[in-house]
Amino acid sequence: MSVNAVADGARLRKPSWKDPRLLVGILLVLASVAGVISLVGAADQTTEAYAAREPIAVGERLTTDKLHRVKVRLDDVEEHYLTPETGLGEGLVAVQRIGKDQLLPRESLGQADGLGRKPVAVTIDESLPAQAVPGSRVDVWVALPDTRNGFGQPALLLPGAEIAQLTPGSTALGSSRSTVVMVLVPDSQMPNLLGAQANKAKISVVWNPGGVSR
Repeated sequence: MSVNAVADGARLRKPSWKDPRLLVGILLVLASVAGVISLVGAADQTTEAYAAREPIAVGERLTTDKLHRVKVRLDDVEEHYLTPETGLGEGLVAVQRIGKDQLLPRESLGQADGLGRKPVAVTIDESLPAQAVPGSRVDVWVALPDTRNGFGQPALLLPGAEIAQLTPGSTALGSSRSTVVMVLVPDSQMPNLLGAQANKAKISVVWNPGGVSR
């Protein structure tokens, strides 16, 4: 047998399990697979949380049919949001407006008896700008009737009141000309606004682009 034949046979011989090169190769493959699994697991640190199906107004009661589940990555702030794992408490209402598909921060939820503001309907004839939407702020001005069958000087009653809802109103003929604005009123100002409405005052709503009360 020639030397070349012996060399070819050595090259074609199947590697043994005791071959250190084979063992090193297997270890490298296992380490690579473990690294990929670890990387995928770290990238998928998501959890289920509740989000609003539709906008939720201040004072609206929370029920599961108004919510849907989403997969999100909350990491260290998970405790600050409502999740299916913690469940939906009894008698919860929104104390802040929650937009469609937004997560539910726990600070936006509370009990009805602790609600500091309540929605009151104000009907206006003037148009509001397109920026005046639920969640934005408006100033509510009131002009009380005077003794001359007119109205006195308008006074600012509610600065920076939040809009809870906007609904087109209608006249006796059925044409939509007025707008019903649901504004959130603190208990301290409730008697003043309700008293103005009871006395047939002229109430005007002005968009407050600053978005804050003064």
